[in-house]
Order: sequence, then C-alpha cells, then structure tokens
Amino acid sequence: MASYISRILFVALISLAATSLVFADFNNEFDITWGDGRGKVINGDLLTLSLDKASGSGFESRNEYLFGKIDMQLKLVPGNSAGTVTAYYLSSKGSNWDEIDFEFLGNLSGDPYILHTNVFSQGKGNREQQFYLWFDPTADFHTYSILWNPQRIVFSVDGTPIREFKNAESIGVPFPKAQPMRIHSSLWNADDWATRGGLVKTDWSQAPFTASYRNFKLDACVVASGKSSCSGTAASSGGNQSWLSEELDITKQERLRWAQKNYMIYNYCSDSKRFPQGFPPECQMA
Repeated sequence: MASYISRILFVALISLAATSLVFADFNNEFDITWGDGRGKVINGDLLTLSLDKASGSGFESRNEYLFGKIDMQLKLVPGNSAGTVTAYYLSSKGSNWDEIDFEFLGNLSGDPYILHTNVFSQGKGNREQQFYLWFDPTADFHTYSILWNPQRIVFSVDGTPIREFKNAESIGVPFPKAQPMRIHSSLWNADDWATRGGLVKTDWSQAPFTASYRNFKLDACVVASGKSSCSGTAASSGGNQSWLSEELDITKQERLRWAQKNYMIYNYCSDSKRFPQGFPPECQMA
C-alpha cells in the first residue's frame, strides 16, 4: 500500500511540475506583437520589452479568457524612466471593449513610480485609482496579480490586495463578464501625460529602457470557438475553480485597507471636482 501511495504522489508531483512549466514558458503562452525585435523571450522563462526613440514593444496572450486568476512578476525600468509607461492588462476588442489595467508610470531617478489602475466595461473607463508602492519596483521582481471572477475584480501586489472592483450590475453599472479578453503588455513613450502630467519629458539619452517579466502563472477559463474551458468540470490549468467564487477574507480586507490608507494617492470615487453632481454609483460599493 505504501509503495502504491508513493507512486500516486510521484505521478501527482510530476503532473504539477509539468503544469507549472507549461504556464511559465512564454513561448507557449505569448506572442511578441510589435516592436521590431525590441521584445524578446529568453530561454522561455524570461521576457523583456524595450523602448527607444524609434519604438516601444509589446506582447499578447495566444488565448482569450473569460475570468481568471493571473500572476506575473515584473521588474520595471530602472533609473530615470520619466515619460515611459509599462502597461500590463487584460482587454477585449471592439468599440464597447472591456479592460482591466495595471499601468506603471515612469519617474525621475529617486522619485516613486506611480501604479495606475483602471477598469473599463462596455467601452467606459474613467475609474482610476493610483498608488505608490512600498518597495522599489526596479530593484527586483515583484508579483502583480489580477483576480477576475463574476463577482469582483481584485488587483494585488505581492499578495496584498490594493483594489477591489465589485460587480454592481444591481445598481446599473456594467461589469466585464461577457467579453473574452487577452493578456497584453507594452512598454511605450507617453511623455505627453505620464510623468507630472507631461511636464517631465523622456530623456532619450537613457534609452533603451527595458522592463522584464517572469513566473507567469494562470488559472483561467480559456475561450475558444465560443466555448469556455470552465463550462464543464475542468479549468484550463488543472481543474481547481475555487477562484471563480473567491472573495477577500478578513485578513485580505485588512491588507486592502492598509494599502489604500497608506499608499493610495488618487481615487476617482473621492474626486468631487471631477464629479460635482455626485460620484458614480459603484462608488457606493467601493
């Protein structure tokens, strides 16, 4: 009996290892979509995007997803990255697209990066929240995660939730739940707005600017030919679909409050100048 159990455990471990290798291999999961060689995959487990005066670069997932739990480790452009934006996001197509955004706004050396988040549903965004980070995101890799299920979208940094966008369809707010989205990332020049509202321009003498990616992990519903891998019993990465109903437990709610109290620098739900007639209805659930 002991040897039988050992064999079962060994097979299970090999299966888990194979799954993690599949999802860590950028060659299997992503295509470099633009940049004329400025985006590179190195040994399958490291991806870099670069920006110079001629062009930036970007990649997108080969698959489309309708709900998922996504982790990506990023190391951002070091030094004087003013004017640059590293974007990591989910997006559908069309004029009424859905989108879930992480955008990292570059800085002058010594100033903090700004982490910009936004949620679009049916082509409507304007739901920005911005944060400083509690570490230097250029010194090492850190994990940036998106949980997207039918009830909520949660943005997390190194396992700490920083933002929760709840499904508020009951009060008339569209929620991204019908359009499959691909994972995208890009590094591009946005010095007309990215750093101090465009006052600080990109210093091209510092180019090329490079951001790095590794340890991509995914639990998601893959959509192909109009069918979802979660419509039956098996999710795309092994069958555990608990994330489809995941919510923030008490500990994570406390961490969310900590992050927002100490590191949030902009919240559209408290910008009375922008919304003099009253805040958007989903702010009641923020």
